[in-house]
Amino acid sequence: MQQVLIFATLIVPAVIGLVELVKRTVSVKKNIVPAISFIIGLIIGTAAYPFTDMELVLRLWAGGFAGLSGTGLFELIKKRNGVTK
Repeated sequence: MQQVLIFATLIVPAVIGLVELVKRTVSVKKNIVPAISFIIGLIIGTAAYPFTDMELVLRLWAGGFAGLSGTGLFELIKKRNGVTK
């Protein structure tokens, strides 16, 4: 579990940067942004295969944690209206 948390900490900045890029380039509803962050975290966790010797499941967990921490877990529940652009 310690490896997962360390790996998630390392990929959080990349997740935040890509989510911000998506928000600025595409008009997205604000209540969809946490789901986009979670999916981007999973993708980055999966794509990090050459950089770590962790199993796929552990990398997916780390990517999920990074995605959820990128926007804040509380925003999954919070009702948001409007669009990002």
